[in-house]
Amino acid sequence: MTKKLVLMGLCMLSLNHLSQSQDYKQIHADMVVVDGHNDVIYESIFQGKDIGRRLNSGATDLPRLKEGGVDVQVFAVWSDDAKWKTGAFEHANAQIDSLEKMVATNAGTIALAKSVDDIDTILKTGKIAAIIGVEGGNMIEESIDNLVRLHERGAKYLTLTWNYNLPWASCAAMESKKMDSKAKGLTNHGKAIVKKMNELGMLVDLSHGGEQTFYDVLAVSSKPILVSHSNAYRLCPHFRNLKDEQLEALKKNGGVIGVNFYSGFLDPTYETRLKKIYKKQVGEEADMTKSTWSMYDQLSKEAKYEVDAPLSKLLDHIDYLVRKVGIDHVAIGSDFDGIESAPQGLEDVSKFPLLTKGLLERGYNKADIAKIMGKNFLRILKENER
Repeated sequence: MTKKLVLMGLCMLSLNHLSQSQDYKQIHADMVVVDGHNDVIYESIFQGKDIGRRLNSGATDLPRLKEGGVDVQVFAVWSDDAKWKTGAFEHANAQIDSLEKMVATNAGTIALAKSVDDIDTILKTGKIAAIIGVEGGNMIEESIDNLVRLHERGAKYLTLTWNYNLPWASCAAMESKKMDSKAKGLTNHGKAIVKKMNELGMLVDLSHGGEQTFYDVLAVSSKPILVSHSNAYRLCPHFRNLKDEQLEALKKNGGVIGVNFYSGFLDPTYETRLKKIYKKQVGEEADMTKSTWSMYDQLSKEAKYEVDAPLSKLLDHIDYLVRKVGIDHVAIGSDFDGIESAPQGLEDVSKFPLLTKGLLERGYNKADIAKIMGKNFLRILKENER
């Protein structure tokens, strides 16, 4: 009798789980979905492409954002430090100009939000709420006044560094190489910038930040920090991912980490697989000195799918991060249009419902999925505005 009851209970749980999985589209539609990092400004908008219509290139446009149920999209303002050694602040403003023009042209679909209250108001109208995130402190050109001006234009976070050191902060790419320990981390000016961001209610984003910079920020910041688009180093040992000790410190700070969709940050075998398939497809003409992006671009659609990390790898990182930092500290930061390869089935922003489906199949309940997919990001945004 007891065995029968146990079996009946397991069957009921299985049926309930199956029902939830089948209803994933409605579950996804009922929650507020926030993507904390997308590079479509530089990839498409700033290049003059009309993302108000469905594009045949890139991973992002407004029709696909709607199809993917994305309610709040962070649009990254980015510049290559090596190219923009001067004029980076002007370049940042030009990108914001292009975003504002796109929003004005598509006013029936999207609106710019400069606060959590703005987001609430916009979502009630059924529009997408656009948020600005500045990816790279080079764009303030060491000026706190420039930081304030970007915040006034709507920048809700600043990713302190990109892949180059700044005079006031070191990055993960450089710290991972041989570097004088005295040159690592924040300078006094860097600490002043972080304090000003706290005062403004502007999120400090530590994706791309070096380990010493990470810990220096936590020692200075009075607000929870963001790591907008990074993963777990234990599962994929790349300098862009966070080590267990960093995750523990993030949890104590009350911060949030947004999971990055890049295959190279999810799967440690990605680059080896890419090179092997690229060489096989291109043959003797294969240039193995090319960037991963260039190699990937030359592959057929079928070969690209074979190279892409399985969706299970993304779910593994979410599982691991939830175990390490807790369900209240994990979010989404896709990095779409800033990466060449995303997980199988998540090739563009229209596919976000499949992530909800995958989380349901992993046993997450609706309340916890809602936290990962949006509530955690909005919570940290609000806590920084206080």
